[in-house]
Amino acid sequence: MALRKAAAIAASLLMVLVFIRLNGDISAFIHSVKAGHDATYAFGPPSLSEEEKKELYNRIVAEAESRYSAPIDARIDRVWHAIPGYNGLAVDIERTYEAALQAARTDPIPYQYKEIEPKIGLGDLGAQPVYRGNPNKRMIAFMVNVAWGNEYIDPILETFARENVKATFFLDGSWLNKNSELARKIMDAGHELSNHAYSHPDMKNLNRSDQSSQITRTEKLLQERLGIGDNRWFAPPSGSYNGATLQVAKELGLQTVLWTIDTIDWMKPAPSAIVEKIDRKLEPGALILMHPTASSSQALPGMIASAKAKGYLIGTVSQTLSSERTPAVVEGGVGF
Repeated sequence: MALRKAAAIAASLLMVLVFIRLNGDISAFIHSVKAGHDATYAFGPPSLSEEEKKELYNRIVAEAESRYSAPIDARIDRVWHAIPGYNGLAVDIERTYEAALQAARTDPIPYQYKEIEPKIGLGDLGAQPVYRGNPNKRMIAFMVNVAWGNEYIDPILETFARENVKATFFLDGSWLNKNSELARKIMDAGHELSNHAYSHPDMKNLNRSDQSSQITRTEKLLQERLGIGDNRWFAPPSGSYNGATLQVAKELGLQTVLWTIDTIDWMKPAPSAIVEKIDRKLEPGALILMHPTASSSQALPGMIASAKAKGYLIGTVSQTLSSERTPAVVEGGVGF
C-alpha cells in the first residue's frame, strides 16, 4: 500500500513538472483545443509524412495559378504618351512550401510572393515624355521645380519631414550653382534631386546644341556639387519641349518628365483652392507639380492629407514611375 501511494505521489509530481515545463505554451494548447483544432499540432510545426508533404506542395502549386497576376508592359498612350509598366505578382512556390513546413498545421498556408517584371519597360519606348505612373499603382509623387523661392524651401522641407514624405526636386542649374548648400540640405533630407535645365529657357525655341548644353551643364553640377551620378529625369522648364528635346535627353540617358496635375502656384491661388483641386483630380500615378511659393507651401499639408486619406502612398518620381509594386501589395499578396 505504501509503495503504491509513493508511486502515485511520484507520478503526480512528474505531471506537475511537465505542466510547468509546458506552461509557456499551455494557453496556446488550450486555445487550440477549444477552437476544435487537432491538439497534436498546437505547439509548433508538425512532422509530415512524405505523402503529406507531396500533398501540401501540390496544393500550393494549384493555388498559385489562381493567385497569379500578369505583368503589364509599358506602352505609348495617345494622350499621356509613355505609360510605365507594372510588375506582375506570382506565388513563390519554393519559399511558400518551406514556410508552410515550418508552420503549425492549424495555420493557413503562409503564401510568399515575387514580382515579375514586364517585358517592355519605360526605357524601351524610345524618346517619349512621361506624364504619369501606371494607373494600377496607387502611388503619387510631388515634383518641386526650383529656380527661385528660397524662403519657402525650409517650410516645405519641414512639412515633408513631419509627414514622412519624400519628393523629387528638379533644380535649375544656375540656381544650383548659387545655392549648393541649400540643395545639399534638400538631398540630405532624403529627397530625390534632378535636372531642370540650366537657365530656365523655353527649350523648344533652342537649337539642338543649345538644348544639349542646358541639360549637360546642370548634369555636371549635380555630379560635381552633390555627387549625383545616376540621375534619370529631365523636367523641361514650363513644360516646353519638342522632338529634339526628347531625343537629346534620351541620348544623355534621361527621360523627359512632365506632370499630371499642376498647382499653378505661380499665379498665387489661395492654398485652399490648390488643396481642393488636388483632392478632386488625384488619381493613381499622378505627378503633382509645385514650386517653392507661399501658396504651395501653405497648401502642402492639405495636399498630403488628401492623398493619404484616399489611400495613396507618396513616393519620389523614380518610385512612382517604376514598375515595382508597392510593398503592401507584394507582402500582403493583395491586388491580384
